[in-house]
Amino acid sequence: MRRQGGITTADEKRAFIILNPMAGRGKGQGQERPLAETAREAGWEVLVRKTRHAGEEIDLAVEAREAGWPVVVAAGGDGTVHNVVNGLLAEGPTNVTLAHVPVGSGNDYARSLGLKARAVQQNLPIVLNGTLRRLDVGRLSGEFFVNHLGVGFDAEAARHTLQMTRLKGFPLYLAAVYKTFGSFVPPEIEVRAAEHSERSHMMMLGITIGATMGGGFRVTPDAVIDDGLFDVCVIRRVGLLKFLRYVPSVVLGKHVGLSEVTMFRTTRVTVTGHSSPLAIQSDGELRYPEQDTVDITILPNHLKVLCAP
Repeated sequence: MRRQGGITTADEKRAFIILNPMAGRGKGQGQERPLAETAREAGWEVLVRKTRHAGEEIDLAVEAREAGWPVVVAAGGDGTVHNVVNGLLAEGPTNVTLAHVPVGSGNDYARSLGLKARAVQQNLPIVLNGTLRRLDVGRLSGEFFVNHLGVGFDAEAARHTLQMTRLKGFPLYLAAVYKTFGSFVPPEIEVRAAEHSERSHMMMLGITIGATMGGGFRVTPDAVIDDGLFDVCVIRRVGLLKFLRYVPSVVLGKHVGLSEVTMFRTTRVTVTGHSSPLAIQSDGELRYPEQDTVDITILPNHLKVLCAP
């Protein structure tokens, strides 16, 4: 685990805050002033920019990088972090430091950084005074992800979460899991890596950097965010009753030894969809690649990130 110091000099204590007001089903609305005031009270020079449409975080992150801001804070959910990172890395490796204040529904990346669900006024000082580490980043074609990528069931569940407007947090993802199973047909997927290869009908294929996905499901409970390796979880097709019994095990990370589950670590995975077009969720963002085969690689210690002490 590679650790460095935090942000220490006055020149470094300048932050460009990107706020997604729609994160957490609108929980980000009205957070501009609390974020700005809290940062300034902590001795930071800040600029808060609020997104006006989906995906604008990418453009704002590019703007922050080009303007020379040393720290960029992603205030939102996993999708907000995903887009900010893709903006920061759009032109290649960067010296900009990422910070994250969770304001989302799932907040899986926040868990990886050691952050808990708190008001922004509580989390922001923890982050700004946190430990600077170099963390791994995944890449699918030209797109980066920071916590998890999933094929199959969880991609379909991610689609269902967009249709559920009354739930938030873990209950939202749990409800999406049960709703998805009623119509889900496990696709035939081929996975190829140096450590393991197979072709089978899969409930889910999880390729992760962090330990949780889907709002707290511990799909890869032993994952480490700076070890230079993906943790991969293959869950093969199971029947309804067995699936219902297995859900609590996945929540707790107790599914690892089940006969339908294979776990391995690797630096590169090739995935092919044989029975249907691939549907992929990347940090909760849905993607539908044009090609049937995709390569997923890890970039070890590729991004400077402020983590909870």
